[in-house]
Amino acid sequence: MSLDQLEIDTVVVGAGQAGVAMSEHLTALKIPHVVLEKNRIAEAWRTRRWDSLVANGPCWHDRFPNMEFDADPDSFVHHDQVAEYFEKYAKQFNAPIYTNTEVKKVSSNRQTAGFTVETSQGTIKAQRVVVATGPFQKAIIPAIAPKQESLYQIHSDQYKNPQQLPAGAVLVVGSGSSGVQIADELNRAGKKVYLSVGAHERPPRIYRQRDNVWWLGVLGGWDSSKTDNGPLKGLAVSGAHGGHSIDFRSLALEGITLLGMTKQFDKDTVYFQNDLQKSLQEGDQAYLAFLDAADAYVQRTGIDLPEEPEARKILKDTECIQQPILTLNLAQAGIGSIIWASGFGYDYSWLDVNAFDADAKPKHKLGVSSESGIYFVGLPYLYGRGSSFIWGVWHDAKRIAGHIDIQRHYLEYQDKHHRELHMTKEKTA
Repeated sequence: MSLDQLEIDTVVVGAGQAGVAMSEHLTALKIPHVVLEKNRIAEAWRTRRWDSLVANGPCWHDRFPNMEFDADPDSFVHHDQVAEYFEKYAKQFNAPIYTNTEVKKVSSNRQTAGFTVETSQGTIKAQRVVVATGPFQKAIIPAIAPKQESLYQIHSDQYKNPQQLPAGAVLVVGSGSSGVQIADELNRAGKKVYLSVGAHERPPRIYRQRDNVWWLGVLGGWDSSKTDNGPLKGLAVSGAHGGHSIDFRSLALEGITLLGMTKQFDKDTVYFQNDLQKSLQEGDQAYLAFLDAADAYVQRTGIDLPEEPEARKILKDTECIQQPILTLNLAQAGIGSIIWASGFGYDYSWLDVNAFDADAKPKHKLGVSSESGIYFVGLPYLYGRGSSFIWGVWHDAKRIAGHIDIQRHYLEYQDKHHRELHMTKEKTA
C-alpha cells in the first residue's frame, strides 16, 4: 500500500513496544491504521542500549500477555532478544508497520476534522494520531557539564562497553538503573569509578522468594500515580548477573567512590552537594517500607513465604559516605571520562497541534490529549507506575484503543443519522 495521499482512520507514530501494543488493540477492534517507524521495529532496544544490558525485570513479567519469551521465565533477557520479541510479536497479527518512514510533521487540518501527516514516504490524511515515541526521545546532558575538550563525555544513551572509554578514572552522574549498572560494569572491568548519587528508590530484587515486580503487583504499586510535577526519582534496580538488589553501600565496599549530587564545574574542579548521606538514608527508608508492606501482606493473607530477616541488614558506611567528598579535582583524580546518566527529555518539534502545556509537555488525561484526536502512549505514569514498562504499556494502549473505538461509534451515529434524515427529506419532497 502506498502511503502518499493515503486517507486512514489512525496513524501510530513509533514501532517500539508502545506502537506494537497500540497496533494489536487497533487491529482487534478492526480500526484501520498504519504504524510509522523511522528505523526498524524496536530500534531503541537494538541500538540505544549498552552491549551487556538485559531487561530489568524477569521475562515472565516483562512481556505482552499473548506471547511468552523463549527463555527461562525467571531470567532477564538480553536487549537483542527483547527487540526480536517485538518483531515476532508484530508478525502474529500482521501489524501494518512501515519501517524507514520518518514522520516529519503532524498538523491539525484547519477546514476539516483530522490531521495531515507529512512523512518521508508521502503525505497521509488521518482522523487520529497516536504518539508512541516513548519517554527516551532526547538524551539530556545538563548545562553544568564542563567544556574541556580533553574530557571524554557521553550520555548513558551512547555508552556501549568499558573498552569505549579512554584510559583513566570515570565519573558517572546519576543513580537510576543506567547509572548504577554502568558504574558497576566499569568497576568490574578495573576502572576507578566515582558515582554521583541523587534521590532514588532501590527495591529488593528478591524478597521472601518473590521478585519485586510480583510484590509491586500484589501490593498495588504498579497502579500508583505521581502526585507532583518534580523529576522522577532514580529507580536503582538491575537484572544483570542473574538479577540482584542494588545497594549503594555494597558498591562502595567494592571500590566505587560515592558522591553527592553534582552541583557545578569550575575548570578542573567539580563540586558536589552535601546530600549523599541524606539520599542513602531516604533510599533505605523506602526500601524498608517496601519490606514492611510485603510482610504485612504475608501476615494478612497467610501466604506461605519464608521470612528473610537478612534483607533488613544495612551495611556499614564506608569512608566516602562518612566523610563525603564535596570538591574533586578531575585531573588529580585521574578522571578522563564523564558518563551522564541524567535522563531524557521530550522532542515534539514535529507535532503542530494544541496538545502541550506552557512547558511544552504533553497535556493529557490518561493519554487522551487536550486536542481531540491526538493521543499519547508509552509515557511514564501515563496511567500509573507501570505505564513505561513493557507489560504496562500494553494495558495503556488497550484503554486508548477503546477510547478511539468509542469516538468512532459517535461519528458513525452522526453519519447514520445524517443519511436517514436526508432520505426522509427526499421521500417527502
